[in-house]
Order: sequence, then structure tokens, then C-alpha cells
Amino acid sequence: MMPQAPAFHDESDALFLDAEEVEQSSEDDLWFLPGPMEEEPDYLPVGPRAEPRETAVLDDWRKAEAGNAARLARVASRIGALDDRLRRGTEGWRHRLALMEAADLSWFVGDRIGPDRLALWISMRLSGVQDDTAALARVGWAVRRLTGGPGPEMDLSAFLDRRDPESLGVEAEPFADRAGGWLDLMAQAADLHPITHACMGFHLWNLAGLGQHGDRMEAAVTAARMAARECNGAVFAPLAIGGAGGLRANGTPIERLIQWLDGMEAAIMKVMRHLDDIDAWSTRAENAMAPLSGRTPPALRNALTEWPLVSAPMTEALTGASRAAVQRNLNWMEERGLIREVTGQGRFRMWRVTV
Repeated sequence: MMPQAPAFHDESDALFLDAEEVEQSSEDDLWFLPGPMEEEPDYLPVGPRAEPRETAVLDDWRKAEAGNAARLARVASRIGALDDRLRRGTEGWRHRLALMEAADLSWFVGDRIGPDRLALWISMRLSGVQDDTAALARVGWAVRRLTGGPGPEMDLSAFLDRRDPESLGVEAEPFADRAGGWLDLMAQAADLHPITHACMGFHLWNLAGLGQHGDRMEAAVTAARMAARECNGAVFAPLAIGGAGGLRANGTPIERLIQWLDGMEAAIMKVMRHLDDIDAWSTRAENAMAPLSGRTPPALRNALTEWPLVSAPMTEALTGASRAAVQRNLNWMEERGLIREVTGQGRFRMWRVTV
């Protein structure tokens, strides 16, 4: 039997083995550290994600517009027809539509200002004991902006009547900076159609830090003006008349644009039908009131065309006629079915046209 040769270990091999043992023991001691990324379990919640870049946001809206080209063209033609109708109509139509839009927007944002309360506030600054004067002031601002004046693209701070207080903190971001950031983003998307452009601006309002007070009416009025910036007769594009389905903020840009277009189309169609009814009423009332003399009958007829609801004190202030003349003409028109009383009470009565 041959004797087994002794095994000789090199000194470097011993050192290598010792280093492996130390490394293994060191890794075992670090039990509290997470494992490699590929070993993370799938059931853990997703971590925070970075905000999408501005270019990515704009690209999403461009894709949404391209995917709804036919629907967008149909709504644009509806706005064109409304613009032509208002350009040929009376100034009172624009005021009437602004009151209707502002009243419906107030219900959308939760203020719930009815047409009767709005009419009294705008015409005579009258409010009830239980009325929220701040809500009435917001709706009054909406009526003024929907009736005319410079658009939001010129000076957003002036359009919104918002300024930073003198006691603004050092760390607080000035409103002018937030408004400028939103305007810069909108300027980068100037190639979009005004309707898509307005929809994008409405949904990016809060992301730009402009909706800190929870006032969605500002965003809606701004978007309504922007959507009609190429019109000459229509001051704004109706969004809330007949429902505010287009103002719902949910889904992807494509889904939001579809809701926006559908809601705007429904509002425009209701406005066109309403203008048809008012135009037909004006002709019927003018023929019926032809035998009446004086300046009160035509002035009263114009007031009823311009305002959805009127009261005797309100028409007295609007027409400059005496209370007796106003009440006498209102009674005459009610007897002939031209107008009807809507409150059903003996005092504080209000009338509207019978279409």
C-alpha cells in the first residue's frame, strides 16, 4: 500500500478562504437590510411615483384631440352656429344666457343660487336674510365675466379679481407666479383647438395650484371664455346649462375630453332651443302689445327678454317707469298669457315669459 502524499496548502489559498468566511459572516450580520431588487415580493404596495413631465401631459391631450377629431368638429360647428345666432340677436340674449350659465354653475359648485335670487342680486343687490352673500358675490362675478370684458389670457389675476394679501408669508408662493405657470403651460399647447385647450386648462387648474380655495367656478368660467375665444357673437361656450356632465373630473385625458364634448354639445343644443323660444315669444309679445302706447310696454318686453325672471321692483329699476305703470302692464301681459307668475304668493312675486 502506497503512502498518501501529504496535502500542501498555499498561504494565499488560506487567506482567500478566511476572506470568504469573513464576508459571509458580515452579510449574515446585515439581516436588517432589504434584499436585492429582484427578490422583492410582488405583494408590496407601489412606492411614490414621479410627477409626469409637462411635455408628457401635453402629448396626452394632443393624442386625445386626435382621437376625437370627428366629435370635436361636430361640437365646433355647434358653437359656430350659436355664435352666428347671437351675433344676429339682441344684446339681451347674451345677458340672459350668462345668468342661466352662472346659476347652473352655482349648483355645480355647491352654492345653489336660484335664478330668482340671482336676478334680484344682480339687478338691485337685494339678498334674503338666509342668503350667503359670499356665494352671491361669486355668482355675480361669474355673470360679469360671462357677459363680456377681456379674457383670461390677457391678465389672469385681473380676470379672477385675485391678488395676494399684504401679509403673504415668505415661504408662500405668490398667486401671480402660480397664474404665470398655468398660462405658460397653456401657451405651450396653443396648437390645440380652443375647445380642447379649454378642457385641458380646466383639468390642470388644481395641479397649477389655482384651486386652493376649492372654487371650481373660477376654473369653469375661465374655460368657458377660452373655448369661445374665436367667436364674435358668443362671449362664452355653454358648459353647465342643462347639466354639468362635461365638468366631471375623472378618467384619462381622452375620457375627460369625450365627457367635455358631450356636455358642451348638450348645453349648446339646449341654448339654441331656448333662444328659438325666446325669439318666438318676442315676436308674439310685440304683436300683442302693439295697441299699447307709451315707452313702458317695449321697455318691459326687453327686460323680460334679457332676464329669466323679473319682479315689479326690479322692472321698475330697469325700465325707469313708475311702479303703477309697471304693475299695470305686468297684469295686462299675464291676463293675455304672455307671462306667468311663478312664486304663487301675494308678495314678492316674480314673472317669467310663457313659451
